[in-house]
Amino acid sequence: MRISFHGAARTVTGTKHLIKLDNGTQILLDCGMFQGMGTQTDELNRNFGFDPRDINYLLLSHAHIDHTGLIPKLVKDGFEGKIFCTPATKDLTEILLHDSAEIQCYDLEYINKRRAANDLPPHEPFYDVEVVGKTMERFETVDYDQWTALEDGMEFMFSNAGHLIGSAAVNMRINENGKTTSITFSADIGRYSSVILSPPAQFPQADHVILETTYGNKQHDALFNTVDTLRSWIKKTCIEKKGKLIIPAFSVGRTQEVLYALNQLELEKRLPELSYFVDSPLSQKATQVVKSYPDNYNEKVQRILKIDEDPFKFNGLKFVETVEDSRKLVDYQEPCVIISASGMADAGRVKHHIMSTIGEEKNTILFVGYCETRSLGGQLLSGEKQVEIFGEVYDVIAEVGQMQSMSAHGDYDDLLKFLSCQEAEKVKNVFLVHGEYDVQKDFAERLQRRGYENVTIPALHSEVVL
Repeated sequence: MRISFHGAARTVTGTKHLIKLDNGTQILLDCGMFQGMGTQTDELNRNFGFDPRDINYLLLSHAHIDHTGLIPKLVKDGFEGKIFCTPATKDLTEILLHDSAEIQCYDLEYINKRRAANDLPPHEPFYDVEVVGKTMERFETVDYDQWTALEDGMEFMFSNAGHLIGSAAVNMRINENGKTTSITFSADIGRYSSVILSPPAQFPQADHVILETTYGNKQHDALFNTVDTLRSWIKKTCIEKKGKLIIPAFSVGRTQEVLYALNQLELEKRLPELSYFVDSPLSQKATQVVKSYPDNYNEKVQRILKIDEDPFKFNGLKFVETVEDSRKLVDYQEPCVIISASGMADAGRVKHHIMSTIGEEKNTILFVGYCETRSLGGQLLSGEKQVEIFGEVYDVIAEVGQMQSMSAHGDYDDLLKFLSCQEAEKVKNVFLVHGEYDVQKDFAERLQRRGYENVTIPALHSEVVL
């Protein structure tokens, strides 16, 4: 048995891990899109590092694009197998992939105009909505905590990862040559103190663990108050400076957390009277999906549901659907809050809002989660004085802020707690993925001090014999 790492290897996005058995069976864990990798992004997304025609099964952890975004390309390039995930993950993935296809075409309009002006050939999207439709036909859903057979001697189980509605760690038991090997792929691990979701579940003892490390060297501020901090940014930008507060937020997960915080302010009668726009049709659809899986909510949200039937809705909230209305919002001059995707500001409508507000100091661009260092969000957070948007260079005059503790990724305490159900001496290998290399090296040392002897940080396209 061998495992190779074709994404999220010493970087955060593009998750793809491939298990190859001696009998030729190949199991792919996630098939994510690289995001925010600068000029390398397109090339990384066009080359899998393996032949999609050889893959038999895809086990999908959750719906975020850096874990699902290249599944239609996988199908387009010859994958004919089944895709397994939880019911909520299927619902969210379908709307995310349709949106991804539309965004590719939308953004390429601007990019290809500039390429044409420079006598360059146009770029083509990775896939279109027709391919997405064919892709969704391959999905089969499996509930949490249910062992499911792929073939004789090969089964898997999803356990709650607490990162997103429907998110799961993938647990496998594979019998090969008379020996059973247990492998757990953590995917993205949520926080044990999540505002909305139930905490990650314990998982069976594993021989090999593939573990995410996004915040492997950081602790989230336990004293951080999301509601109060968000209100202070609204007051400073919209009330005092009369500007726009632009919040880049992933449509699935983070947008709902922001809406939940704003709803809390209304329940406490502290929400400033303004217009609050969610400029993303995907966010509206995703919010409806999130509402349809209340069993994933934690006990606090369950209690709130008894007094507030919709914890994501409040006075002043407006969803923007059409491209025409989005363009009108770009030109809107009144103080307001605009929540728009994507969270790293590397694609989608939020780039247009940043482009229109970045040149005035009265405005604020507020990030509410992780940004890859080479993404537009990463550049702004690093203090760059000029950034390029759609091929044009803009001076950064607007204020740039961050509420990092809203992240749905666990910090190193959460990661260690996730592993606490394991007997370290029985774990033969821990493979650290989905993190920046320096962060991973720090976390590897923490694990070794906890008794995990073989901790590996695989490079892109590297392969290990188990």
